[in-house]
Amino acid sequence: MNPFVTAAIAEGLVLASRSPRRVDILRGLGFTFEVDPPHEAIEDAVAHGDVFALPEARARAKCAEVASRHGDRLVLGADTEVVLDGEVLGKPADDGEGAAFLRRLSGRAHTVVTGVALQRRRDGVHLSGAERTRVTFRTLSEETIARYVATGEGRDKAGSYAAQGLGAGLIRSIDGCFYNVVGLPVALLLDLLSEVR
Repeated sequence: MNPFVTAAIAEGLVLASRSPRRVDILRGLGFTFEVDPPHEAIEDAVAHGDVFALPEARARAKCAEVASRHGDRLVLGADTEVVLDGEVLGKPADDGEGAAFLRRLSGRAHTVVTGVALQRRRDGVHLSGAERTRVTFRTLSEETIARYVATGEGRDKAGSYAAQGLGAGLIRSIDGCFYNVVGLPVALLLDLLSEVR
């Protein structure tokens, strides 16, 4: 018996995400779920004046778009951003931008913010929240940056690195939820799920 699967979500979740990291985390928690990613334009259409509030707003928008196709099922949306000096460092457009992101992050602390949203249209469930984690990078040489970028690991990830992969070697410390940095804060997710009836 899975201690995290309540009767309210036993029929399975719908994950509104393309992220294989989120798939892995949910599988590790023993959830049954279907993957139905939102249209890519949804994320780009959401803007917010507060960069720390942006991920939650995007998670809600992704969730709502996918929930329109799954009225009876609980939909989970998430969005992760790396914030440095008040600026969002999203997924790099190319390896050059990826290297530029890593140079900016080198030897400094930044904040990873993940917004999480749950929606079920059948009974009006609308829940969301956000988690922040402080990540400090080692001081990186140009050679290390070039070698890491060449692996391709950071090409589809906010800030151009993966804490759960080779990118672990870029990090000096993590203050807060590790799974938030990977893309789905487990404690926040479980807290939100516990409110679903």
